[in-house]
Amino acid sequence: MCQGGGPSHSDSRSSVTESESPFRMVFRFFYFWMSRVQAESVIKNIIREIGQECSSKGHTVSETLVAFVVKAVVLDPRNEFNVERTLTKSDVQKLIKLCVDRLLDVKSPSLDTIKMQVYFDMNYTSRDEFLHEHHRVLESRLAPVSREITDSRSRTREELESLYRKIVSYVLLSSGLGSPTDISIVREATAALQSVFPQAELGTFLSLNKKDKERQLNELTMIVTGIRLFNKDGGKGGEGIDDLPAILNEAIPATSKHIEAELQQCQQLIYSYTALIEQLEEKHHLTKVPETMWFEALYNVRQHEVFLHVILSDVIYCAKQVEMLENQLASQMEQLRTTVRAKTAVPTALVYPHFIALSNIWTGLQNEMVLLSVLSNLATNLLPFLGTHAELFPAEAMQPLLDQLNVKTDEQRLQETLGQRVNIADFKKQDWLFPETTANFDKLPLQYRGFCGFTIAKKHGLLLPGNPDIGILKHKEKYYIFSSREAAYAFAQQPEEYLLTIAEKAKQHAELIQLLELHQQFAAVTPYSQAKTNEALMIKPITKCDSSTQTDTHLVESNIVKSYEWNEWELRRKAIKLANLRQKATHSMQTNLSHMRRDNTSQVYLPKQVGTQTKRDSASNVPKPQIYLAGLRGGMSKTTHMVKINLTRDVDES
Repeated sequence: MCQGGGPSHSDSRSSVTESESPFRMVFRFFYFWMSRVQAESVIKNIIREIGQECSSKGHTVSETLVAFVVKAVVLDPRNEFNVERTLTKSDVQKLIKLCVDRLLDVKSPSLDTIKMQVYFDMNYTSRDEFLHEHHRVLESRLAPVSREITDSRSRTREELESLYRKIVSYVLLSSGLGSPTDISIVREATAALQSVFPQAELGTFLSLNKKDKERQLNELTMIVTGIRLFNKDGGKGGEGIDDLPAILNEAIPATSKHIEAELQQCQQLIYSYTALIEQLEEKHHLTKVPETMWFEALYNVRQHEVFLHVILSDVIYCAKQVEMLENQLASQMEQLRTTVRAKTAVPTALVYPHFIALSNIWTGLQNEMVLLSVLSNLATNLLPFLGTHAELFPAEAMQPLLDQLNVKTDEQRLQETLGQRVNIADFKKQDWLFPETTANFDKLPLQYRGFCGFTIAKKHGLLLPGNPDIGILKHKEKYYIFSSREAAYAFAQQPEEYLLTIAEKAKQHAELIQLLELHQQFAAVTPYSQAKTNEALMIKPITKCDSSTQTDTHLVESNIVKSYEWNEWELRRKAIKLANLRQKATHSMQTNLSHMRRDNTSQVYLPKQVGTQTKRDSASNVPKPQIYLAGLRGGMSKTTHMVKINLTRDVDES
């Protein structure tokens, strides 16, 4: 992989699930001019009229591209569109004419860059979104076959045999391991399916509900796929199954090498254009081509470099995933061989999980193949957006100019400023960050995609990579990098002035908004991808680590409605029940067995508390009886003689 010292591209990756509609992209501009209804009508008419005008002149343009060009024209202060003034009919006609002229300009590197940005934003997304869309398309294509199987009501023998053949075709189509029209492949798949799902079990299958049928179809597909892969590994089958690991091991290095070669050519053009633009400051009439064209050509190849870095990073990640999947495949095959070795019969509960795991691993390899193909096509489709600057500045015309110059690479520019560092003592109000004092220093979200803000403002938009070793300026929670120590000092003294200058430069060259990631300053032109992921990508430096926080346990009180029903059929049942109750009457009767169950009440007077008093108190005491029995245990004689002794005292003695 090409190792360059250019600006950081770690934050250039975007995640697009769907592009922002052209209408929404330009609505915010015209909303200041008129009411919402009027703005909607005007925007639709403008986009439609610009598209029709371009089509009539032989150029077909997308609505998204038209919307972006409309924004670019409105932003450019040279076109004198004032958002504080009411939009007149002449303003609309002027806007349409400017947009059409710009869209039909075949010699504009700026338009090529805008087209490249729109194309990439519309077609690139994250791995998960790519795969989700791929599987959604596959499911939609398999839906008619699956529906035909799950809705079948086969009864006769011929109908059941036809249904079984459809299941075999579904398994082959879903797994992607061979064509269902190849007889040898169909026979192998049928044999594998019969080993786990005999035709005699179709009756049980037909008795299931639709969801269970779909689930069983997917499970059968994975098991049959695992069986065929295992047979292929053992040399006993695998007809029509490609050697995906070998294909990927050959395709990934080839794709990576191709993208790296394109990246190297792109960087060589960047270095050449940068050297020639620096020479233009001394000799303003270096060529007959306008000076702005050189800058537009530089922006074009810089944007191409950014996109190639994004694609290359995804290809490298694919290589890592393939390596991991190959290790898992080898390990799973070894476990399966150990399980079935020298055994005539193996419990299904023991081997089916291994077959399903094999199928999932193989599906992962298929996904990597799809991703690699998409990334390769994406890189190839970026090439048509580079044609204009190649026509304006052919190699044979540029070479004589370059022979007189010292063309520096980004890495050489970083080496020249190595060791130059900002002195913190010279700045009392600004914060400077350095590698040795800041954690996650290399992951900071640098402004302007890592280019020097000073050179952009002072050298008419020249893009030079910044050197983080000089120091990173933290200004209003944003981080700026510079190409030299002098540039850092000048920018830090008047940062707001330079920021306004860069914003004005971006208004004149709308392609800089996405290239330099100025979406926060121009919220209306934020790509859908950046709008969703910018907050997640914001990483702040860790310079202090003493903090505490407290969180409420329950911020919102729970509100559970007991009567809520999600099932519309349950709601329908209740509605019918209530409707029937309107026609009913309630009756009651009493029987001999139930009349005693009535609720009866009675009222009584509580008893009075009554007391009496006597003339004297007297008491008596009786002796306690005391009687003893002796001789109950017996003695030496055979008979027992009991003696009863009464020791109770007389009443008179007590």
